[in-house]
Amino acid sequence: MELGQLLVDEGLITSEQLNVARGEQNGSRIDQTLIKMGMITEDAVLKTLSTEFGMEYIDLKEVDVDIELLNQFPTSAIYRHSLLPLYRQNGHVVVATDDPLNLEGIDELGTVSGLRLEPVLTRSNELELRIRELLGVGGDTINELVRQRSEEGIELLEEIEEDFGELAEGAQAPSVIRLVNELLIEAVKLQTSDIHIEPFENSLRVRYRIDGMLRVQPVPAEINHFYSAIVTRLKIMSHLNIAEKRLPQDGRIKLRVSGREVDVRVSIIPMAHGEGVVMRLLDKARMTFDLENVGMPPTISRRFKELIDLPHGIILVTGPTGSGKSTTLYSALNEIKSPSTKIITVEDPVEYQMDGISQIQVHSRIGLTFAAGLRSILRHDPDVVLIGEIRDGETAQAAIQASLTGHVVFSTLHTNDAPSAFTRIVDMGVEPYLVASTVEGILAQRLVRRLCSHCKKKVPVDQADLPHDFPKDQTEFVYEPVGCRECGDTGYSGRTGVFELLTTDEKLQEMCAENESATRIRAHALAHGMTTLRQSGWEQVMAGGTSVEEICRITRGDLIGQE
Repeated sequence: MELGQLLVDEGLITSEQLNVARGEQNGSRIDQTLIKMGMITEDAVLKTLSTEFGMEYIDLKEVDVDIELLNQFPTSAIYRHSLLPLYRQNGHVVVATDDPLNLEGIDELGTVSGLRLEPVLTRSNELELRIRELLGVGGDTINELVRQRSEEGIELLEEIEEDFGELAEGAQAPSVIRLVNELLIEAVKLQTSDIHIEPFENSLRVRYRIDGMLRVQPVPAEINHFYSAIVTRLKIMSHLNIAEKRLPQDGRIKLRVSGREVDVRVSIIPMAHGEGVVMRLLDKARMTFDLENVGMPPTISRRFKELIDLPHGIILVTGPTGSGKSTTLYSALNEIKSPSTKIITVEDPVEYQMDGISQIQVHSRIGLTFAAGLRSILRHDPDVVLIGEIRDGETAQAAIQASLTGHVVFSTLHTNDAPSAFTRIVDMGVEPYLVASTVEGILAQRLVRRLCSHCKKKVPVDQADLPHDFPKDQTEFVYEPVGCRECGDTGYSGRTGVFELLTTDEKLQEMCAENESATRIRAHALAHGMTTLRQSGWEQVMAGGTSVEEICRITRGDLIGQE
């Protein structure tokens, strides 16, 4: 029976849905088209096919794969046909597939191995993930095997020089190019923010930072022999000097992956056993700059919007690297952007290009620093200025002067909490009375992982392991991570923010002008209703957004002068 009609007869789809899917089929199998269009789930299709073909349907997560048996099969056939040998049973080798009609692949695998195979059905994404876990990203490329299946490629948006001589001979080999592409494709697919490639004496480690946490990415052991070629290939792509191996280098790659533009910032630093590489991925398609999506609670969001609408003054966002400061600032600019407002930014680097905003890239080597750029752009008659980061006294003084001449100035600062920002700027050499009269508000923030909505577990407060400062009297339940198929067994999916907003008042301005300590400024702010990062975190926990463990990982207990 034709597969589409079988699904209709089983009551899984209607005849009308089948006709619509046939119009969109474009050469793919009808069930795959239906799944892609959201008319049916893959589970429903596979269970129907397992009954029709008399094949068992299994959950790969619950199967222990026989590694010794797996090593008897050629990597090429496993990757090419998406077939995974699992274990021996009754004289057969059980092999997982997502396609019961894949007779050619099963025949080839049986022929080259000389073993009798018994196929079982499983989900395609679980099958692909398990193959990569067991054989590593690019395992087939390492073995110099050409993948026959169609796959998404990478398109470089900037041309690279082709003639690098003998130094680049290995790096320009098709297998190395393919391997680097696979590492990048996998990273984009997993929504990775950073790729870490770290050389050791006899091995190589690849780690992806996903939702703020580093995870080791399985790669074949043989990748170690290709490391020099991989680094050279990345240098070529990011327009760096491939002959220089003693000094740090920074570059940039502009890519299009599966139709999505991705900016990759590349940092290469010499290590004890070779050059270490870190790549930060900025996926433009995933970014939305909207204060509603930043995750601020309504009370903080309302006060922050009042701050960014002020006619002049300095608004600071503080936190460590990767805490979402840039996203918050871009969202704030997007909120106040209008044809009647001139906005200019000075950034290092310009991470995201925004329509309607003039953006300047810092070039320290030629003297275009934050401070120099700020002094120049004030002659361009801006209303709002964004300085990527206040790093030194010169930049801080320039920001103060810009504010005093009637401009709104946004910037970031590296401090642990909001009250410490005042003393940090004073430490840079700015007079306390100037800081007091210009800084209007400071937002400290962190990013915490969201609990997976599919598997989070409700736990009564009296049964949970809670720190002493958790407000147990305000809720009966908290949620804990479990781990499931949807979240990759981590228990978390995506991130949201926790915030600490300090707005200045007359008393606080007096304290700052008198150069009071951050501890006393913090005590005053708490007495006047400031919500700390820790308290903001507990609010997220009580709302079911994140876990107690995650807040304890990101923040410290609320003691005076601490986070």
